[in-house]
Amino acid sequence: MKTGQNGAVLGLLVLGYGVVPMLWGHDPYVMSLLVAALIIGGVALPWALLGNLGGMVSFGHSAFFGVGAYTSAILSMKFAVPVPAAIVLGGVGAWLASLVMLPVLRLKGPYFALAILAYARIFEIIATEWSSLTGGSGGIASIPTVPAAFGFDFGSKLGSYLLILTIVLLFACAYWALRRSHYGVALRAMRESEDATRVVGVNSTLLKSLMLFVSAFMTGIVGAFNAHYINFLEPDYAFNGVWVMLPIVAAIFGGYRTIVGPLVGAVFVYLVDQLIFKSWLPSGHQLVLGALLVAMIIFSPRGLLTLAQRPFGRGRHA
Repeated sequence: MKTGQNGAVLGLLVLGYGVVPMLWGHDPYVMSLLVAALIIGGVALPWALLGNLGGMVSFGHSAFFGVGAYTSAILSMKFAVPVPAAIVLGGVGAWLASLVMLPVLRLKGPYFALAILAYARIFEIIATEWSSLTGGSGGIASIPTVPAAFGFDFGSKLGSYLLILTIVLLFACAYWALRRSHYGVALRAMRESEDATRVVGVNSTLLKSLMLFVSAFMTGIVGAFNAHYINFLEPDYAFNGVWVMLPIVAAIFGGYRTIVGPLVGAVFVYLVDQLIFKSWLPSGHQLVLGALLVAMIIFSPRGLLTLAQRPFGRGRHA
């Protein structure tokens, strides 16, 4: 089993870093689609981490995405911080934003989800009204791209693809390490019975805070990368509900209790939506996507990866 998993990981690395750049690296349209899909996957993964390990469903990850984007854009443009450092500091900015959300950790279920959604709206209003820093509703233009390094242009479509691919894979490694750590064991036990874990001395509030911080930091980095990728930012875009809706759909569709599932779901959902559903229904293609998600929840609640593994599982038990 372990050998098979290692082989699958190696195959994905070869596909992502070798096959895809070789076949489509010079096609800007395909690269832009893949970058957009990986950006969604980069938000879906920390969303799934918070839900799977932290046991918290969030409707407000657009807050972290937007704060990370604005932090990085402002630092690089107004304070001349190098873009790579600004992207990392975008994650730090999102982490700082998550600190003000700590009081809502006492809430559970839909109350927590709606409270986080309210924070996203608050940050959007701040970005709109603080025009001297953020540009207000007019936004920020000409955000610098990621510079070239080691003779390679990371601001190009191919460079952006390789960079965001590396970011999401690092997130996946961090998720894997957290899940295997003693913190991950405690979090999974807490998900089953929070009261029982408290009895044996597990500080559930501290663990939930840790997962919120990690999830916010990851999402902020993706938001920061996106700001330097599109070179423009305004509040309605940075804090748009699409940065919540599509990652949730991707995570659930791919299998949010797995590590690779949210990434596979993001690439599959986004590409199918843009290449197939949008050509069929230009103004209502997301309705088809919603119907597909409902079908997945009914027939395979654990996601696309579990559905794909069923025939192989039957073969082993036969």
